[in-house]
Order: sequence, then structure tokens, then C-alpha cells
Amino acid sequence: MKPLKRPARRALLVVHVAASAGWLGLTLGLLALALTAATTESAAMIEAACRSMKVFTDWLVIPLALLTLLSGLVLSLRTKWGLAQHRWVYTKFWLTLITVAASIFALRPGVNAAVDTVASGAAPADPLGLVMGPVVSFTTYVFMTVVSMLKPWGLTRRGRRLRVVPTSRKALDERSLRPTA
Repeated sequence: MKPLKRPARRALLVVHVAASAGWLGLTLGLLALALTAATTESAAMIEAACRSMKVFTDWLVIPLALLTLLSGLVLSLRTKWGLAQHRWVYTKFWLTLITVAASIFALRPGVNAAVDTVASGAAPADPLGLVMGPVVSFTTYVFMTVVSMLKPWGLTRRGRRLRVVPTSRKALDERSLRPTA
């Protein structure tokens, strides 16, 4: 695939970092609201916290998650890093895919169920469950941030195979026949 030109790559990197930071910050907000709902005795405060979580999960989590996934995928496919050439990129891709799926299929339905419960006047059935989603997400996002900064683990098997320099006699002869400029 053709690499992105520098301005496009930089713009996409800004979008990716901003979306990722937004997703991380949003998760901290969800964690604060979930802790409030889990630790307070006030029914009004529990309901307000759960309803606020619903606004975040309905309007912000999914778009930021998908923007992070899409921008990261394009960056990995259209830059030197490649999707499956470096272990850190591959790890981030799978963790992002898992957290996007968890946000769509676990976090959002869990928050919606909690809102339905508190709207009927009852206490949330599993206040600790409200807290666990944001805790796991936050931990995963911090781990992915560290991995992005440190770029550990080296090349994948595919990456090593793509980096092998041809050493056959024919390849050496073909290289020596190319005009130098």
C-alpha cells in the first residue's frame, strides 16, 4: 500500500492521538461517575451519575472508539510500521478492537440497564460492575499509551520476513546492474 505523504500522516496522527486521549479522558470521567454511583447513599446522586454515564456512552464512547480504531488502522497500514510487522502495533490493534467491542456490547448495555434500574427507583443491581468497565478500559488505554511510547518487542515473524535482504547471487547481480545516480 502506498505510504501517506508527510502532511497527511501528521494530520492523521493528530486525529489519532486526539481521539485516543479523548477516549482515555472520557473513561476517567466514566470511572469518576461510576465510583460516585457505587459509593454514595443518595438516590438522586446515583441516578444523576448513571444518567450522566448514559450520555457519555450513548454519544461519545462509540464515536471516539471507532475514530481511534479507524485512524490507528490507517496509520498502521499506510506508514512504515505496518499492521502486522511490529509486535507493539499488532498488540495495540487487537487491544483496541477488543475494547471497542467491549464498549459496544458490554459497557453501553450495562450503563443502560443501570439507568433503567435507577429510573424505576431501585438501587443499581451491581454497582461494582459499573466501576469495573471503566477500570479495565482505563488500564488498557494506559498500557497502550506506554506501548506507543516505548515501542517494545521488536518485529513479528512477518516483519522479519519482509525485512530480509536478498543475498542470492541473482539478486546481487541485479542490484549491481542498476544505474547509480
